[in-house]
Amino acid sequence: MGERPNFLRLLKEPPIFHFCIEVKPQAVALPVGRSMFPFLFIILAPSLLAADFSHLAEEVHRVEAAGANWLHLDIMDGHFVDNISFGPAFVAAVRKQTKLPLDVHLMIQHPDHYVPRFVEAGANTITVHVEPDAGHEVAGTLGAIRAAGCRAGLSLNPSTPFSSVEQHLPCIDLLLVMTVHPGFGGQAFRPDMMEKVHAARSWQQAHGRALDIEVDGGINTETARLCIQSGANVLVAGTSIFRTDDYTDAITRLRGN
Repeated sequence: MGERPNFLRLLKEPPIFHFCIEVKPQAVALPVGRSMFPFLFIILAPSLLAADFSHLAEEVHRVEAAGANWLHLDIMDGHFVDNISFGPAFVAAVRKQTKLPLDVHLMIQHPDHYVPRFVEAGANTITVHVEPDAGHEVAGTLGAIRAAGCRAGLSLNPSTPFSSVEQHLPCIDLLLVMTVHPGFGGQAFRPDMMEKVHAARSWQQAHGRALDIEVDGGINTETARLCIQSGANVLVAGTSIFRTDDYTDAITRLRGN
């Protein structure tokens, strides 16, 4: 076993240039009808925020058996977004129930301070926000996430322009385009966000880099198809899976099979 990373040093002095590497996504290749991007790696990431917490282990096992590729965990602090969800202990509990990759979305202020705790809890991908309200040095946080052995993700809210993330695209593994305002489930899907998805996929293809493009918010069978056609390859879905009786059928329909 090598020496554990010094997280405080990494967050203050991130060796940014060493972490602009390509990481191949885990996924299933599927043809997409009229998409401008005919072959995408479609990843289904059920959002556990919509699961029944009183039967958490059972819910995890059910979506895994139903064909989920990842599990998505939304971390909210009541400051960056107007809601509170769960923290590292919840992530650690989920980690004990599955070997699926855990996709952890930090909708919190000062995520750089909390990154080590989610690494320790078992996160595989850690996504932070680009907005100034998040209160961190974005490049430094992304570098520290990768130095800790996790995939680094960056997210932008509906009101945030795509230009705000462009400088960071070479150094991330995942871009999360929020298709609703973050904080609460059940909101209406924002189709105008597909311009950002298309721009990100076009950038990825032009530069020949591995980049997962994830969408989260209002994803159902109809909006999933629009997202895939626009270039998204990771679909986060909560109520459209966990509020159904048949998780396998729900996931199959979201993929467009």
